[in-house]
Amino acid sequence: MAIERALISVYDKTGVVEFARELASLPIEILSTGGTARLLREAGVAVRDVAELTGWPEMLGGRVKTLHPKVHGGILFQRGKPEDRAEAATHSIVPIDLVVVNLYPFSATAAKPGVTADELIENIDIGGPAMVRSAAKNFQSVGVITDPGDYAAIAAELHETQELKLSTRLSLARKAYARTARYDGEIATELERLTANGSVTLGLPVKLPERIHIALERRQSMRYGENPHQAAALYVPAGQPVAGLAGAKQLQGKELSYNNLVDLDAAWALVTEFRCPAVAIIKHNNPCGAAEQESLRDAYLKALACDPVSAFGGVLAFNQPLDAAAAEEVAKLFVECIVAPGYAPAALEKFASKKNLRLLQMPSEAAPSELDLKRISGGVLVQEPDRGEITAADLKVATERAPTDAERRALLFAWKVGKHVKSNAILFAREGRTVGVGAGQMSRVDSVKIAVIKAATAGLSLKGSVVASDAFFPFPDGVEEAGKAGATALIQPGGSIKDQDVIDVANKLGMAMVLTGMRHFRH
Repeated sequence: MAIERALISVYDKTGVVEFARELASLPIEILSTGGTARLLREAGVAVRDVAELTGWPEMLGGRVKTLHPKVHGGILFQRGKPEDRAEAATHSIVPIDLVVVNLYPFSATAAKPGVTADELIENIDIGGPAMVRSAAKNFQSVGVITDPGDYAAIAAELHETQELKLSTRLSLARKAYARTARYDGEIATELERLTANGSVTLGLPVKLPERIHIALERRQSMRYGENPHQAAALYVPAGQPVAGLAGAKQLQGKELSYNNLVDLDAAWALVTEFRCPAVAIIKHNNPCGAAEQESLRDAYLKALACDPVSAFGGVLAFNQPLDAAAAEEVAKLFVECIVAPGYAPAALEKFASKKNLRLLQMPSEAAPSELDLKRISGGVLVQEPDRGEITAADLKVATERAPTDAERRALLFAWKVGKHVKSNAILFAREGRTVGVGAGQMSRVDSVKIAVIKAATAGLSLKGSVVASDAFFPFPDGVEEAGKAGATALIQPGGSIKDQDVIDVANKLGMAMVLTGMRHFRH
């Protein structure tokens, strides 16, 4: 079925003049409205106004332009149904075979500083989504284009036969409905900012809205999920620039796995806590070593020294472009993946022979702050991300002895890293480096014991080290074990009914203890 007539009405006018010229050359009659029609005429493209087709002018400040039976009838009537054709002829409805529409920029408007309620409401598109839905429903007869990125491919297909294959129209319809679904979800979410009390006012975005509408599109298929019998893929927010780890560029190496991405995300989240050169080595979503030093090379070597056995086959993150000196050291170890903001050419040369090593470069655009979601059977748990930070001024000294300046710096470093260790989390550290990590145990004292064992296995002394605990010590035994291992200072949230007993033990051992009043559980 040849395409004889197209209706073009777009807000985003990228490439529309060139596409309209392609249509006109076939020739296909072009209907249009408002600014789109004006732009096409100025470019020398013959256009017929929709108002001429309907016999009604645009009205109500442009709110009503295409909401008319001659528009929707022309889109919706079923070409293969004799009674539809007869009814269309009776009412002088001509077929509209191609609908080219994109929508008012509602999300961009909502994100503008100082946007008003009236601006938000006026950027809710009505006629556009209605035409898109009509054309998508009748895809067996009509094509619908909602993405300027599709213009070239559609023009090429039309130039072959002046028709669109049924498979093309179906693909375009799927894309169209995904677009309108996302658009309605964006509107429903933003309307929660409105308050109607005599007049309509607009407030700040709601942290945890009553309804959450998430539109995702598949970006990359995984070989499998956590295990080979599980299918998996990476999805990203639809219609938005890809940012964060999901937008990282893979420079070399074999295909990424599900587990690679989970560990890479954990590693990147940890190193971005620091401003000076920092390195994190992650294994099974836990740091087996982390350090912040004067150079990436020194940071890597100190992170590796924390647990070199576990670091084998791990995932590394660097918070600064990876230089040749650090790369030379990293190349001596078998690692699965590395992520960094960039790589010196000499560093890439060091890794070139490691064909399976996956190198990822983070995009310059930071990922927006997003809600944390976790599936449970029958529902989804939603929370704000853990952005809690502690400074030296926030620390409350609980013991008779206050920490020294060096201990305080080590405690703050340990606190930042401990935030990224699975609960129950215990972390031994010195200034700028970890020396023992105990993760994910059911009792806190066991986490202390494991951290001590890890340090001993790595040949590291804990004498004069400090300890971070992600949550309070429920009993004094964890402090006793830390003191026995050689730790001299502790940082913990406090809040246990046994706090005084814990403090008393720290005093007895001559340890300094500071309280944060904030915990960092990570399940």
